[in-house]
Amino acid sequence: MNWLTKKGFHNQKTQNQKETSESKKKKKNDDEAAKKMVDFRMPLHYPKYSKEDYLNMEEWRLDLLLIQYGLLDHVNGTLHYKRNFAMGAFLWPHQF
Repeated sequence: MNWLTKKGFHNQKTQNQKETSESKKKKKNDDEAAKKMVDFRMPLHYPKYSKEDYLNMEEWRLDLLLIQYGLLDHVNGTLHYKRNFAMGAFLWPHQF
């Protein structure tokens, strides 16, 4: 009978270790997500550029605008692609 209680205790201990390692992984993922959220700051004002402004905007200025709104990570491409993305994100359909 002693072996039965030891085996049951061992299984309980193994189960608790698994739960602990899973909770550590979840906490690590939550911490990483929270860190990313802390880095993002939503500007108070919507950009007020016209279509012509976007078409004439230098790439570095466009990159800063996209960084400010947390969108540069979603845009990988040429200057033409970045301009089209910014116009689609910030202009109303009747302005495009």
